[in-house]
Amino acid sequence: QVQLVESGGGLVQAGGSLTLDCAAYNRAAGINAMGWYRQPPGKQRELVAFVVGSGRTTYADAVKGRFTISRDLNKGTVTLQMNSLKPEDTAVYYCNAERWISTEVHGAYWGQGTQVTVSS
Repeated sequence: QVQLVESGGGLVQAGGSLTLDCAAYNRAAGINAMGWYRQPPGKQRELVAFVVGSGRTTYADAVKGRFTISRDLNKGTVTLQMNSLKPEDTAVYYCNAERWISTEVHGAYWGQGTQVTVSS
């Protein structure tokens, strides 16, 4: 019942910055966790950063210190600020939203993905 719309992808030079935004619509399902995954060329989808219901954030080791995630559940949005970008950050980035009750996930939703390309 949740539709995710992503924006902000594009082409940037190494060392530059880019901001990804995601908006969740049809939020009657009550999502309480949002984050970002990415899929580099020829590789599997991997976690980039996530915000759980309590507000605690987690980051992949490869992006710690460079990326910052923030979310506003009242607005149903999540933002990924990406700084000091590297060519290895090139990937399709996917927004994810979930509804968790205790240790169980009661709903999981994905965006269509937005391309991020970092040139050297």
